[in-house]
Amino acid sequence: MTVDLVLPCLDEAEALPWVLGRVPRGVRPIVVDNGSKDGSAELAASMGATVVREPRRGFGAACHAGLLAARAPYVAFCDCDASLDPAELPRLLAPLATGHAELVLGRRVPAGRGAWPAHARLANAELARRLRARTGAPLHDLGPMRIAARDRLLALGLGDRRSGYPLEMVLAASAAGMRLAEVPVAYRPRAGRSKVTGTLRGTRQAVRDMGAILAAPAPVLLLLAKSPAPGRVKTRLTPAVTPGQAAAVAEAALADTMMTLEQVPASRRVLVLDGLPGRWLRPGWDVVPQAEGGLDRRLAAAFATVAGPAPALLVGMDTPQLAARTLAEPLAPAGRAGVDAWFGPATDGGFWAFGLARPDARLAARLLVDVPMSTSTTGAALRARLAAEGLRVRELPELTDVDTPATADDVAALTPGSRFAATWRAARVESALVG
Repeated sequence: MTVDLVLPCLDEAEALPWVLGRVPRGVRPIVVDNGSKDGSAELAASMGATVVREPRRGFGAACHAGLLAARAPYVAFCDCDASLDPAELPRLLAPLATGHAELVLGRRVPAGRGAWPAHARLANAELARRLRARTGAPLHDLGPMRIAARDRLLALGLGDRRSGYPLEMVLAASAAGMRLAEVPVAYRPRAGRSKVTGTLRGTRQAVRDMGAILAAPAPVLLLLAKSPAPGRVKTRLTPAVTPGQAAAVAEAALADTMMTLEQVPASRRVLVLDGLPGRWLRPGWDVVPQAEGGLDRRLAAAFATVAGPAPALLVGMDTPQLAARTLAEPLAPAGRAGVDAWFGPATDGGFWAFGLARPDARLAARLLVDVPMSTSTTGAALRARLAAEGLRVRELPELTDVDTPATADDVAALTPGSRFAATWRAARVESALVG
């Protein structure tokens, strides 16, 4: 299958036969039953659809359960109430296949009396105006029919599980640099009763959910790095490889990390650099020099480059196995609720990531300055500082820093298709041949 079509479903037995009958060839329908009592799940299964049951109520919960169940390269979403025609999906897929867009939304065009209530249309127009201002994309509708690559959607780390999910997807995609586009689709009167815009309670809930998403600024991502010059980086990889090969490995690790961070929704990406940028620098990055002093002071000073209310998270260049979703989920609006700081422990006792929900240079200095760096107790010391400040900390997964040949072997095994792994393997082979 080229496309998996996610159909969130709550008591849609009336509409399901028409909807499933309109699914194009090459598209697998995934009906996510969200607690139906009218036999929708059994009906969908009898018609050959894949059925996923999501007990947690909420439009976003159903959509995300379908995304997690999807396996095709592309994932589409569509309401299951016969207001939208799945047969139009190939038209939305075309801009993805040609590379003109990375997330395509169906712009609804009313095709029947009563298809789009006036209050819902006015609210959508205002929301679209705010989306255009926020993303810069020519969007006119937060259309529920949409399609994107599965891996890119998963990397966004979407956290809303109610009515804000469609809005969060668009904002997160834009903040992750995905190109957005619209394709007109017919919008018909739905079958059965609406659970959201057709009810006052549903409309109020949708407004609250979307308001919370709009009020949450995308985070700032900081990357602390050294220019990958021989003799200055990854010196502990020698003599297993030469200084030049170690520098090539460091450059590959840096490139992999930058590419990963580019997939994480962010308002700004800042390279805090020791040295000069080279051809390896990717577009879209601000570059600021590292401060003078030890690593503790350079880490603290990095947060002084951040201005505004957005949270800021700093990572290093030593964990090329980092996945975008590892950061995107805890930094999403739902993931950051009630969080003051983020801490990513390293297997050697240090830390690979550190973030503040409300970046403040003085707070960063209190937390980081004079913490003994590069020791087996570095992480414990920082944890103690966080506790002393009374901060609520969300812990990230433990990762291994690439410092020695053994850790480089371990990390390369975790990401065999990465640029880092290929460069490290090549350096190992070349050194063995020369030796």
